[in-house]
Amino acid sequence: MNLMIERFGTLFRYKDLLRELVVRDLKLKYRRSFLGYLWSILNPLLIMLVMVAVFSHMFRAGIENFPVYLLSGQAVFDFIRNSTTMAMYSVLDNGALIKKIYVPKYIFTLSKITSTMVDFVFSLGALVLVMIVTRSAFTPYLLATPILVIQVYIFACGMGFFLSAANVFFRDIQYIYGAFLVAWQYITPLFYPLDLLPQWLQTIVVWVNPAWYYVEHFRDLVLYGCFPTMRVFVGGWIWAFIMLALGLFVFKKTQDKFILYL
Repeated sequence: MNLMIERFGTLFRYKDLLRELVVRDLKLKYRRSFLGYLWSILNPLLIMLVMVAVFSHMFRAGIENFPVYLLSGQAVFDFIRNSTTMAMYSVLDNGALIKKIYVPKYIFTLSKITSTMVDFVFSLGALVLVMIVTRSAFTPYLLATPILVIQVYIFACGMGFFLSAANVFFRDIQYIYGAFLVAWQYITPLFYPLDLLPQWLQTIVVWVNPAWYYVEHFRDLVLYGCFPTMRVFVGGWIWAFIMLALGLFVFKKTQDKFILYL
């Protein structure tokens, strides 16, 4: 308990640095862009239009409100993909600063995850627009969306800590993870219903694919107007804290050796 209090105390002391790093990441992403932060809404909308045109005739039967079904799942998965990918490079990209002064190394990884979370929140404006156009019901369950965001944020932090540490020692991890993301995206029911898969593959998705829990959680809130089942809700928290514990353990055990490989 004392160790946890000490860790939170350190994070609080460096909160200003964390805020500046997050602001920097957001500014750099849309630097010299005419539309700026509007791209957080336009980009998922454009991707959704293409994917709806491609997949609607293949999977639309049996899926209620396919545009919302697609965009809600894609938004959650994009947050996981973008945040963990950016976090993977966080320590390497700040190697020069780490060599010069003492800064808690996890601050750089945490800032990447946090800035991507802010961008994810902005992108939800695209989902709201699609819900309005498709005349979807806005239910009180939408107010529980922050719970889902916190779950995915914790999960992404855990993956980010693990990937950022692994990438320092094993640079090929970035290529392996890129291929893994492609497979992960297609094994997650983003643009097709889960029951389209063979039974054995459905079992694998439900038991060992954490993205499925977060996608289902979000769809229950925005598409089906209900609170997720206890299995989905509790499973999301379990995956989040398992990944956080794993990521922090690996990061803490290896961070003192970063300086030798930067």
